[in-house]
Parts: sequence; structure tokens; C-alpha cells
Amino acid sequence: MPGARKYQAVVIGASAGGTAALQKILPFLPANFPLPVIIAQHLHPLQDGAAIIHYAGGSALAVKDADEKEAIRAGFVYFAPPNYHLLVEDDRTFSLSVDAKVHFTRPSVDVLFESAADAYDAGLIGIVLSGANQDGAEGLLRIKQRGGLTIAQDPQDAEISYMPKSAIEIANPDYILAADAISKLLVELAARRAG
Repeated sequence: MPGARKYQAVVIGASAGGTAALQKILPFLPANFPLPVIIAQHLHPLQDGAAIIHYAGGSALAVKDADEKEAIRAGFVYFAPPNYHLLVEDDRTFSLSVDAKVHFTRPSVDVLFESAADAYDAGLIGIVLSGANQDGAEGLLRIKQRGGLTIAQDPQDAEISYMPKSAIEIANPDYILAADAISKLLVELAARRAG
């Protein structure tokens, strides 16, 4: 049963419409949420940090851009900095890359998901939210192949359905849920992990 696993991290991919979905997830994670949350969201390359300030204002967790070589810790929501790919290394630290765009984007959800899947194996929860391309679908499949838990936002709940639809078609995720139900599931899984 997926809920019986011991999870170690959550990765989330979001693009167009993803801000609304994240607003239904991040504020509902409690201050003692035991898993780091790592997010690749497609933003304008010159984004000035307003998104971080916006999310931090509604979150009980610390919200920040991920830094090069930073150790990944519970109690934090980490965002890929604008115009950088964010990767998780085997020692559970971050690395940043300006390699070529993937699916015309940097940061790429696939890049984050695939590196995190290799680092956390079955200890990873992957979530694909609203968006207008198929970034994240192959990465979610990698998480599933590694034994992690996979979730896609219900396309009918997403502002832009293409990204979760692609994830559903390619990765056949364990759960297809509205954004508010995703937050409830994460809290439930974290409680089982602590129990």
C-alpha cells in the first residue's frame, strides 16, 4: 500500500495555472510537516523574488530559493531559482545548472524529478500540477519506476489541463486529485510516516 512507505521528500512541478494550485497546497502543510518540499515552477527568467515572498506569506514552512550545494532539510519549501535547472544530488544537496532548456523551459520539472528519483528512490512523492506543456510527465514516470508515489492534479481542477493530462497518460500516477485533496493526502501520508 503506497501510504505504508517511509517517504523522505516531496517534489512538485507547476507551470501555467500552477500558482493557484500551489495556494491550495502549501498553506495547508503544518509547521511540523516532516518532508522537504522541492518545487520547479515555470516562471519568467527575470522573476524578482516576488513569488517567494508571496508563498512565504501563507506558509507555516520556510520558503526560499534553493542554493547551490545546500543540504535539503525538512521544514523548508525550496523553489528552483528562475532560469536555473534544479537537481538533487545523491548526498541530498542541491545543484543548479544553466544547461539547455528542456521542453522550452528552465527550470525543467523533468530535470528535478529525474534527479530526485535517483537520489530518493521509493522515498519520493512526485506531484504534477497545472501547466501548458508536458514537462514533468517523463520525470513522474521515473519516480514511479523507482518505487515512489506519484500524483497528478485532476485535469478538471487545473487551470491549464495539458501538463497533468500528459503526466496521467505517460506515468499512470497512483492518485489523480484536486489540489485541495493533494494537500490533505500529503498531511495524511506524513502522519503515517511519523506513526
